[in-house]
Amino acid sequence: MFRSPGPVALELGPLSIRWYGILMACAMAVGLWLAYREACRRGVNPDDLLKTSELALVGGLIGARLYYVAFSWEYYRQFPLKIVAVWEGGLAIHGGLLGGLLLGGGYAWLRQLPLARYLDIVAPSLALGQAIGRWGNFFNEEAFGRPTDLPWKLYVTPPQRPLGYLREEFFHPTFLYESLWDAGVFALLILVFRRRLTRSPGALFFVYLGLYSVGRFWVEGLRTDSLMLGSVRVAQLVSLLGVAVALVGIPLLLRRSRRS
Repeated sequence: MFRSPGPVALELGPLSIRWYGILMACAMAVGLWLAYREACRRGVNPDDLLKTSELALVGGLIGARLYYVAFSWEYYRQFPLKIVAVWEGGLAIHGGLLGGLLLGGGYAWLRQLPLARYLDIVAPSLALGQAIGRWGNFFNEEAFGRPTDLPWKLYVTPPQRPLGYLREEFFHPTFLYESLWDAGVFALLILVFRRRLTRSPGALFFVYLGLYSVGRFWVEGLRTDSLMLGSVRVAQLVSLLGVAVALVGIPLLLRRSRRS
């Protein structure tokens, strides 16, 4: 059984340091370190990559928050000051990917840097960073699933239980499911696909996108707090789009590399 010890890791007078922030910082630091090593291994200028990655992280954080706020506008319209309270959670990975691609990718394109190779380099970092960052949801008691009695169930305190489940105590730890899936995607990218797709720039990123989207589609179906567009779970809709992009993009890139 899992039970969160609470969102605050350390209190220094009026300052509270939250686990969510610590884990996000760790995820970004590990991702940048891994990307730097991978750039060196591939013979790509690591300084240019890091500059692009730093901008992508800024764009990713902004995009992740705006995406979440946009689909939760009924709440944030009433409490606009909460829009900047990212330490309380509320970052959507799909918005983060879009924001990161727009800012980091735009910078690489304007500087005529090898964007496709950059995407391949950071793909494992994204998967590993997500595996780490998902544990922030555990400490915040958020992003959990429907009630369950499985041995690995998650205890949720009464104030955090969604309406309709107030009498339930134990829920699916969907943060754990997604973290394990992302760790598996990271292992597959590094151990199976990285060497095989070296001659097809961009293909490794599409593999990441497709594999992540498959897992996210399944996990999202268990959650009780999905962002909704009418009666449709937004993350499932975007995940289907991600799978479609991967299924189209990977064969095209492989075919192009064979012709070159």
